[in-house]
Amino acid sequence: MRTINLALLVASALAQVSTSAVNWPQFRGPDACGVDSSKPAPIRWNLNRGENVQWQTEIPGLAHSSPILWDDRIYVTTAVQKDKADLKVGLYGSIDPVANDQPQQWRLIAVDKKSGKILWNTLAQETLPRVSRHPKATHCNSTPATEGHRIVTIFGSEGLFCFDMDGKLMWKKSLGPMDSGYYVVPTAQWGFASSPVIHDGRIVVLCDVQTNSFVACFDILNGIELWRTQRKDVPTWGTPTITRVGGQTQILVNGWHRTGAYDFSNGKEVWNLNGGGDIPVPTPIVAGDFAYFTSGHGPQGRPIRAIELQAKGDITPAKGNAKSEGIAWVQPRLGNYMQTPLVVRNNLYACYDTGVLTCLDATTGNVHYSERLGTGSEGFTSSPISDGRNVFIASENGNVYVVPASTKFSVIATNRMNETCMATPLISDGMLCYRTREKLVALSDALAR
Repeated sequence: MRTINLALLVASALAQVSTSAVNWPQFRGPDACGVDSSKPAPIRWNLNRGENVQWQTEIPGLAHSSPILWDDRIYVTTAVQKDKADLKVGLYGSIDPVANDQPQQWRLIAVDKKSGKILWNTLAQETLPRVSRHPKATHCNSTPATEGHRIVTIFGSEGLFCFDMDGKLMWKKSLGPMDSGYYVVPTAQWGFASSPVIHDGRIVVLCDVQTNSFVACFDILNGIELWRTQRKDVPTWGTPTITRVGGQTQILVNGWHRTGAYDFSNGKEVWNLNGGGDIPVPTPIVAGDFAYFTSGHGPQGRPIRAIELQAKGDITPAKGNAKSEGIAWVQPRLGNYMQTPLVVRNNLYACYDTGVLTCLDATTGNVHYSERLGTGSEGFTSSPISDGRNVFIASENGNVYVVPASTKFSVIATNRMNETCMATPLISDGMLCYRTREKLVALSDALAR
């Protein structure tokens, strides 16, 4: 009996290792790392000729939520309205929101990973949106998350929704009005974008909005609120990241006045940091002994910081973007505005919204290079991903730049998606999956299929 039990334990452990390499269960994949190095992804493709294109599937509506993957299915959310929704991309300074003139259908869609066939399309909610959106945003920006038994997603002010793996709605819960926008001009509603994360049977959400901001934890089985911690910060758009520090599980969140960490078990604050960009968008990432935070707007520059995971209390530096106890290093003017950075081995890649890509030593913060992708005329919102060999960075115009994951800069390929590309892609087992304006596109090496 003991031999049989040992065999089962070994088989279970191997299964967990194998699925962790191919599943992409949340925004930016496992632990928000943005990397799956299990197999090489294609460097070049051509959608018109079908070169290295596994499939293309039209997805109705307009959304910037990222696709996620569990086993043989890809899941994606969308907001559908009667007429085609307007979308304005590029580098511009308008803060006026789009008027809510049409009801939306918020939907969860399952797609077969191998063929691209839509397996089901579930209507979750249909109503007129309670808040407006930015011309570059949508009414469905938050990426869903799954642990293989449930799928959870935030449909903005419509609330937190939980489905089973076949698209049946299990429960939904109001989070209140998700009024996200520029804190200086409260009427500039831009659309909610923070995504839920799942850990140990619990859902964590970060709801930084104009009033009554909070971070909270819910039971995934029934939606019961386990704890809620109020936050005093401006609206933010980053997703929380969960990490283990010693014997404590922590929730990392980006902010302007309240960047920090919370105890996963009870919501108590572990450390906090005041300062940085005043429109925090990127998600925290963890690599080695550090968590990396960045924001790129406002009077305090655009810092990128390496925070020691063992940090405690108030680690705000006495002067500006300086170092302090708990901050291993800081680069005051090299941070990101829209994109979440990426760490591959010991290289940290940070791309500004104008396309300037900076590669830093993740341990020291020393700069290896800072070079421009493209001509400087296109915006960059989609976060980069990597197969451990190369870094894939998509512009809003749908140009995907492939850069070696090394300390030397070069662009080894530029691939066109033929549509606007705002959502962060997934990478799994050598397959890239991009969400464009109207499609999901799966890319893989034709010889490896």
